[in-house]
Amino acid sequence: MENNFDAIILGGGLAGLTLSMQLRRQNPDIRVLVLEKRDGAAPDAAHKVGESTVELATHYLREVLGLKDYLDTHQLPKHGLRFFFPAKGKNEIHHRVELGPKRLLPVPSHQLDRGILENDLIKFSIDLGNEVVMGAKVEDVALGNPSHTVTYSVDGEKVTRTARWVVDATGRGSFMKRKLGFAQTIDHDVSSVWFRVDWKIDIDTWTDDAKWHSHVEPGLRFLSTVHLMDAGYWVWIIPLVGDRTSVGIVADQAIHPFETYNKLEKALDWIATNEPQLSRELKAMEGKGNILDFKVMKHFAHGSGELYSTDRWSVVGEAGLFADPFYSPGSDFISMANTLTADLIQRDLKGEDILFRTKFYCEVTRALYDNWMPIYIGQYPLWGKAQIMVAKIFWDWGAYWSINTLLFTNNGLTDLDLLRKLTAGPTSLLRKYGELSRQMQRLFKDWLPYDNAEIADRYTDPFDLGFLRGFQEDIVEKQFDRDELLEKFDANLAILEKVAAETYRLASNQAYGTPMDLEVDPYTMSLNGDPRSASPNSMVLGRDAYIADEMRHMWIYPYPEEVMA
Repeated sequence: MENNFDAIILGGGLAGLTLSMQLRRQNPDIRVLVLEKRDGAAPDAAHKVGESTVELATHYLREVLGLKDYLDTHQLPKHGLRFFFPAKGKNEIHHRVELGPKRLLPVPSHQLDRGILENDLIKFSIDLGNEVVMGAKVEDVALGNPSHTVTYSVDGEKVTRTARWVVDATGRGSFMKRKLGFAQTIDHDVSSVWFRVDWKIDIDTWTDDAKWHSHVEPGLRFLSTVHLMDAGYWVWIIPLVGDRTSVGIVADQAIHPFETYNKLEKALDWIATNEPQLSRELKAMEGKGNILDFKVMKHFAHGSGELYSTDRWSVVGEAGLFADPFYSPGSDFISMANTLTADLIQRDLKGEDILFRTKFYCEVTRALYDNWMPIYIGQYPLWGKAQIMVAKIFWDWGAYWSINTLLFTNNGLTDLDLLRKLTAGPTSLLRKYGELSRQMQRLFKDWLPYDNAEIADRYTDPFDLGFLRGFQEDIVEKQFDRDELLEKFDANLAILEKVAAETYRLASNQAYGTPMDLEVDPYTMSLNGDPRSASPNSMVLGRDAYIADEMRHMWIYPYPEEVMA
């Protein structure tokens, strides 16, 4: 049977539409059909959550899909992620410990109104030559060889189409997971609710304190993705175009049960208890502004037993893997899954044998996901500890910029020779990176009993640390060839190892008063008295003077050597 299409994409949300554009930009002759169950335009400012992009996804949208001019014109720029930790009852924002950049960043990012964006992406996809059917309810997918058959209905009329490839981008509906039974649960019992309001929430108006305002260039706090944090939760404030604002609660069930904020009135009461300044903002607008919607998502993290199949189908977006909205990684995973899926489809259509590549891409995606999840799992009790969280956020960002983002922006995700060198053997770079990352997340959890002092009136900027500035500048300033990229990864991992060792010295000094010149093995270090078993990557590091000096910028307690002096 002749295929009607080369690829049928189930779902016309962010993942499905961007994939359709990517396929067509790579190959103007490819035949793509997108099936979207929604009939009609998505509403502005009250459509889907996932409004904040970070560096990897920004590169995908701007450079891979060619949306740079559109995003600069029709969506808000974003001034990084900004975090506020508890201090003095959380009643005055200028007393809270603040973490965030003070100046414009070298790498652009965006705050997205998903309704506006997805409506425009439909037009862009059609303009590229794809077929997009709205109001299409997918009823069945019959996998076959050489063709898959997709049956869907529009206005009650059944339609059958065939394609060589089928991609599931149905979000949490997860059509292929339900059909083939490969859903996986993740032990991360964190849930979320959110709503949008039809007015501008600007935290810069919450205080007149001159010193606090002097820390950040005017207007930049408003453009940040704001995180108001305490033990077990964070609340986001995200500006949207048209002076609207997205507000969300994300909380650990063990500390803040979902039942305490899962309805709008409960959520507003919960905010009044936990974030009084935000509550005052919302109450001041009663009768003046409107709450546009209220959405819930219980136990949002999920895995996937299948990702890319040798039978010529794949799952992308939330139909596949979902981690946690902290650090805004959702669009990153869309970007990576789309890029790998598009590469497999294009190679297959050219007649290439993709059996090994398909299986290898599954392993790489799982490794990236498995290395990222320890950042969240069991970490929510730390959210109210200012010093731990400053160290953790700086670490997490450094690791993300220096490895994950650099790999993607240099087209390394589909470079099989490069990936082999990065993954082969227990001492390969990506294995070492994953082991080091997991070790650091254990260190942050072990540190919890020792970070007890209340700290207030402090501001810290990640870009005061030279190595963090360097990691981000590498994303935009140069494209590396394969050999240069391998050298850069080795150099970056060496920096991360030294940062890990210095973080341990600071934590151990705070916990036990140990000297700051300790020799440390970053792969076996332990703060709770039980050194981890030997690792094939074990090494003993002395103190690095440059790293030690840079790390002073992230230490918000009195610095140990100054105290001892």
